[in-house]
Amino acid sequence: MDNTELILEGRNAVTEALKADRSIDKIFIIDGKHDGPIKKIVSEARKKNIIVNFVSKDKLNDISLTKKHQGVIAYAAAYDYVDVKDMIKYANDKGEAPFILILDSIEDPHNLGAILRTANIAGVHGVIIPKRRAVGLTATVAKTSAGAIEHTRVARVTNVARTIDDLKKEGFWIACADMEGELMYNVDLKGSLAIVIGNEGEGVSRNVKEKCDFIVKVPMKGEITSLNASVAAGILTYEALRQRDYN
Repeated sequence: MDNTELILEGRNAVTEALKADRSIDKIFIIDGKHDGPIKKIVSEARKKNIIVNFVSKDKLNDISLTKKHQGVIAYAAAYDYVDVKDMIKYANDKGEAPFILILDSIEDPHNLGAILRTANIAGVHGVIIPKRRAVGLTATVAKTSAGAIEHTRVARVTNVARTIDDLKKEGFWIACADMEGELMYNVDLKGSLAIVIGNEGEGVSRNVKEKCDFIVKVPMKGEITSLNASVAAGILTYEALRQRDYN
C-alpha cells in the first residue's frame, strides 16, 4: 500500500467516495468562492462529521500528486473505522472483560502503527483515537502495524473526554498513563478497562486526565524521565495482560 491509494483528488473522486461511505480522515478545500459541486462536498462532509480544512491554492498544489485537484483533495483511511460499541460487543462475544486503549492526540504514524501491533498481540479489544490533532489510519500506520491494522478495531471519536464518560456508563474503569501516578504493579488493571496514552510531547491533556479514575506510571530508574508513547503503551498493556490472564 502506498500514499497514492489514500489521496483522492478532484470533485468526482471525492464526491463518489462520500456517496460510498468510504472512511475519510479529512478533506482539503481551496479557500475562496465555492461553486455548487464544492458546496455539496462540504455539506456532505459535515453531515458525516468529516473534518474540512480550507486552505490556499498553493497548499493544495503542494499536497496534490496529479496537479489536477479541481480545488478539493481528500485523505481516505487505509482501513475502515468502527464504533466504540463494536469493541465492547467483540469483547462480550469472546466472554472477556473489555480492554481498550485510548490515544489522546498521538501524532506520529509510526507510534500509532506500533501501538496497533502491540494491541493486537496483547488481546486489546479496540483502540480509540480522536478526529482532530491526531494521526488517522494512514498508509504509514498500516505499514508500521505489520498487518495488525487488518485485525485491530479502531474507533475515531469527536471528543475523547465525552467518550470516557460514555465508557464509564458501560462500567469501565479509566486509567491514565502519567509519571505522577501510582506504580503500575500496585494498580488493579483487571475488569472492564481503558488505558489512556497521551501525546508524544505533552502527555495526556488536562481535561482528559480529569476524567480518569486513576493515574498509573511505568517504573523508571535511569536519567531519562519519559518513554516513547508506543513503548509506554506496550509496557502498560502487557502489565494489564499479565494481571488479567496470568495471575
